[in-house]
Amino acid sequence: MTPIGMILKVVKTAADTQGKSLEMEWKLLPQTDGTPPHIHPYASETYRVLEGMIEVSLNDRWHQLHQGEELTVPAGVPHTFRNPSEYVTRVYNIHAPAMEFEGYFEDLGCMVTKLAGESQERLHMNFKTATYLAMLMKKYSKEIVSVNPPDFIVSLLNFIGKARHFKI
Repeated sequence: MTPIGMILKVVKTAADTQGKSLEMEWKLLPQTDGTPPHIHPYASETYRVLEGMIEVSLNDRWHQLHQGEELTVPAGVPHTFRNPSEYVTRVYNIHAPAMEFEGYFEDLGCMVTKLAGESQERLHMNFKTATYLAMLMKKYSKEIVSVNPPDFIVSLLNFIGKARHFKI
């Protein structure tokens, strides 16, 4: 078990691709929801299923992808993903261009470690977790913008987190 139901491994860094992309392999555990619906204002995101199946929501419409299939989400299009199956799913994920996505995922890992502590149980969305996630999204606002909750809520949570001296 991992605190977010995912194991992320960077395959090609921004340096490896001269900034063209950040490429990762994910393992999504069974019954794992992805991130809240969001957009990448200046980057596309590709999901290529290596094993199992994943569902990707594009503009509130779910698309089921199986092994060997892929889907690219254009920049600025609302999306999220999930693994509703009973099996681990492996996904090759590409953000293009790379921008600062590598920093985002590194900071996400640090945030999850901080919130989970020694526990490997899944994190539950509560006020503290939502506040840290909002602060992370605001730090990387060129990379990721929340659709739900709306950005003004994310901005408010970011303000509260800073006032409470939370650190990403």
